[in-house]
Amino acid sequence: MALLNPYLNFRGNAREAMEFYQSVFGGDLDISTFADFQMPGISEDEMGWVMHSQLTTSAGFVLMGADTPSVMEYVPPQGMTIALSGNEVDELRGYFEALSDGATVEIPLELAPWGDLYGQLTDKYGTSWMASIDVSGQADQN
Repeated sequence: MALLNPYLNFRGNAREAMEFYQSVFGGDLDISTFADFQMPGISEDEMGWVMHSQLTTSAGFVLMGADTPSVMEYVPPQGMTIALSGNEVDELRGYFEALSDGATVEIPLELAPWGDLYGQLTDKYGTSWMASIDVSGQADQN
């Protein structure tokens, strides 16, 4: 089975970001540092940075991330958004609200003209998120 998973890049704060995402989504977080693999060419002050991390949640989400050491070009996230969608209204609303901590909310989570709850934000780590929550069949949509 092939999988498609977001892989986020950071510059020195991947551990903090991935621990934040774990606080939002729950699940198990595995982190390996550059020091764990004694990576050559990495400066001593970056050896504790995250070489690879993987958050696996009970809901089936897998989110990966790493720090980009100074020997590589770091490009901040741009041109992509992680979408949260489904009909688990309370769960998805909770994710959006938790991701809103320190975020720039471009579109508050509200009832959209097409009938879903919809919102967009850029979290405090620069990752863009949107939520589209199917509320058909729900009595309270706001």
